[in-house]
Amino acid sequence: MIENLQVGIETAVSPENLLWCFIGVVLGTVIGMLPGLGSATGVAILLPLTLSMEPVTALIMLAGIYYGSQYGASTSSILISTPGDSSSVVLTLDGYQMARNGRAGAALAIAAMSSFVAAVVSLIGLMALAAPIAQFALRFGPTENLAIILLGLATIVSFAGENMLRGIIMAAVGLLLSMVGVASGFATARFTFGSVNLLSGLGFIAILIGLFAIGEVLHQIHRGGEKPIKAGFRDLLITKKELRRTGPPAARGTILGFLLGVLPGAGATLASFMSYGVEKQVGKYRKEVGSGAVEGVAAPEASNNAAANASFIPTLALGIPGSGTTAILLGAFVIFGIQPGPLLFEQQPDLVWGLLVSFFFGNLILLVLNLPLAPVFAQVLRVPYSYLYPIILVMSLIGAFAIGNTTFALWVVFFAGILGYFMKRFDFPAAPLVLGLVLGPLLEKYLVQTSALAAGDPMIMFHSPLSSIITSAAILAFVGPPLAGFIRSRRAASKARAGDREDTSV
Repeated sequence: MIENLQVGIETAVSPENLLWCFIGVVLGTVIGMLPGLGSATGVAILLPLTLSMEPVTALIMLAGIYYGSQYGASTSSILISTPGDSSSVVLTLDGYQMARNGRAGAALAIAAMSSFVAAVVSLIGLMALAAPIAQFALRFGPTENLAIILLGLATIVSFAGENMLRGIIMAAVGLLLSMVGVASGFATARFTFGSVNLLSGLGFIAILIGLFAIGEVLHQIHRGGEKPIKAGFRDLLITKKELRRTGPPAARGTILGFLLGVLPGAGATLASFMSYGVEKQVGKYRKEVGSGAVEGVAAPEASNNAAANASFIPTLALGIPGSGTTAILLGAFVIFGIQPGPLLFEQQPDLVWGLLVSFFFGNLILLVLNLPLAPVFAQVLRVPYSYLYPIILVMSLIGAFAIGNTTFALWVVFFAGILGYFMKRFDFPAAPLVLGLVLGPLLEKYLVQTSALAAGDPMIMFHSPLSSIITSAAILAFVGPPLAGFIRSRRAASKARAGDREDTSV
């Protein structure tokens, strides 16, 4: 282990590799801040530029784009409620609310520190446990993966707010929208209405841009716009109390994100949603989550970056992509004639360990760049909204068009924006809809596979110990909070009746 670390440090700290690591994380930050692009698109666009480089240098740069975009996407989510990537959707809930409360700089600083801590901790786990964890992940079949997806859907309870019915309706709408296109495992087109553009489904990023960016702009225009934030520079800095509250949720988010990031296909988006749900249920300040709480920023941001790092475990150790972006990086490995798998750690330790050690230096560069600039970025909110809204609209439409290079994506953004406006106006939560969109394709895929294995018997979910535990946890997570609320209300009602009887007897 020590010898491998020495080899990795020697490789990562070479001037050329450090330079390209710096370029990668800076490009990733910029790409993440642009609505619609995201890490997968950024890596795919810039991959041809690395073909003339040494393999380790190219992979260090591409990986820097990957985790750098996580930082950039957080910035746009917090400042203008426009997630640059699906994994940053949850940050719009508390991060943007903190920004509206004059705490934009603090929210950005908390996100940067949580990301760095999660990156370092998950990197240590990645180095120490890559091979055994990858072997454990192989035990997850369709049944276990379906149980994980059901557990993710159970977090709707956390995002539904005070009205559970509205949250369930929005999740159902998200699942319905995810079914547009060709059915998973079949060749049947659904809900396409004869349109060729709908065969591949609705663009996920286009819907996100419409719901959050366009919907927020329309909502603010309807309200007459808000005055720019007039907070002083000191008001944008993080306080000691906020710093103390950052630690526990960041730790929980790191652990959860790392565990989910190992599973192929789960990804950082599911991790961020589930870590936010955990804070809503067990956090010390859970009643404040959703109204601009530190925990609502620290937990999902930590899980986001931990999952991004952990997704390299199945990629490097098994040759199985852990996320959409690592699937593109896996293609880069193939282009450079490198075969990921168990033997990679033995045959090319300088490449593997040089890449892993570069994660630390890349995240350190991001922390040094983003932490001092957090109050500076927050100055964006001082710009009059009559100037800011047109910029957001133009950036959003360009980002949506760049994804599919078709005007159909613009129509998706337009209708999603109208939907987002009415959801905000009538207080329907957006997070359950996004969760349904994200998990819908995975739910259908694993449901079809599990049903085929069990010939339609749902009790297969309880045949293996692993799937039994996860499925039971999903049922408990969905039923537990409403049941606990019902019991509390009954107890309060009985105490009130007992008090009335005492008053009457007196």
